[in-house]
Amino acid sequence: MENSNNHPVVVTIEGDGIGPEVMPWTVAAVDAAVKAAYGTERSIKWQEALAGKLAMERTGSPLPTETVDAIREHGLALKGPVETPVGGGIRSVNVALRKALDLYACIRPVRYFEGVTAPVKHPENLDVVIFRENIEDVYAGIEWHEGTPEARKVIRFLQEEMGFDVREDSGIGVKPMSVFGSKRLVARAIQYAAENGRSSVTLVHKGNIMKFTEGAFRDWGYEVANECFPGQTVRESELKKGETITPGKVLMNDRIADNMFQEILLHPERYEVLALPNLDGDYMSDAAAAQVGGIGIAPGANIGDHGAVFEATHGTAPDIAGQGKANPCSLMLSATMMLRHMGWTEAGDRIESAIERLLASGRMTIDLASAAGSSNALTTGEFGKAVVGEVS
Repeated sequence: MENSNNHPVVVTIEGDGIGPEVMPWTVAAVDAAVKAAYGTERSIKWQEALAGKLAMERTGSPLPTETVDAIREHGLALKGPVETPVGGGIRSVNVALRKALDLYACIRPVRYFEGVTAPVKHPENLDVVIFRENIEDVYAGIEWHEGTPEARKVIRFLQEEMGFDVREDSGIGVKPMSVFGSKRLVARAIQYAAENGRSSVTLVHKGNIMKFTEGAFRDWGYEVANECFPGQTVRESELKKGETITPGKVLMNDRIADNMFQEILLHPERYEVLALPNLDGDYMSDAAAAQVGGIGIAPGANIGDHGAVFEATHGTAPDIAGQGKANPCSLMLSATMMLRHMGWTEAGDRIESAIERLLASGRMTIDLASAAGSSNALTTGEFGKAVVGEVS
């Protein structure tokens, strides 16, 4: 991975559907924020790459080797929503990209923006950062269709060698979760909490049923806290009733996944950082985003030890593509995550603050305006121009 500290190359994947509408305004906002914060001392060199439907049409591959190599070389990418073409040879472009670059941590900060209509009474109480394991669990993609020779072979093995009663007409999937994969995810979550003044990390799992996968995730999470952060973490069970942790330390606790869905609705203020296996994290991140207004304003990042891809968390929305109705907030807020990841916090803060001011004043795209009962919606271009003006 090579990159200049003050003039880095960032790979952009415009994507499909509404991607070509939201990406240019996001790039414009980033350039404006960087210039306003640092003048000519810092700048980003944007390098375009292809993935998804457009890549398939132009190159015959939904994820060209050149795209993966470019991100691997430069270490940073900003990605719009992409479509996985039928017959593309891979189940998901997004998953394939994460696996190719070992982007094992899906990070989703979820918070409320004033002015956005939300389905709960106090959405402002939710301010959580979700760390979801991105490679293992169901994303390992190990499964066999019902009735295939492979499925029958696995069923026979389970019946005859392992003593399990499995119906013959079953589809079969395998859910691998490793010590290595689980610990590095939880370690990143703890490190984030320690560096960003977050006072707790909650391990979310279904370990009461899946004891040797999700239950092990919980155990390995506590182990990595003891092994790598012994002076920085305190386990909830070690506290006496009514006792609080020393300021600056991180409280480690865990919750069963189904109970956590209730907790994040009833007591969102109790949780600051969540660390979850893949499938639990998938559900939880979207459910949390729904509490504050939806994934249209939810940023996301896929980060590994040698690279990072920041992306819109929504889909391609082909039904509104080209109509000026797309909301660029998700991609713009993902770009703020990228800037902070680079250490360019001042520029990232400028974009987030600009979006805050616009939404609080009622200036928003049609998806948010409709939910708020407003008829004064901005087009994608109008909103993008407003953000650029606010950060400049």
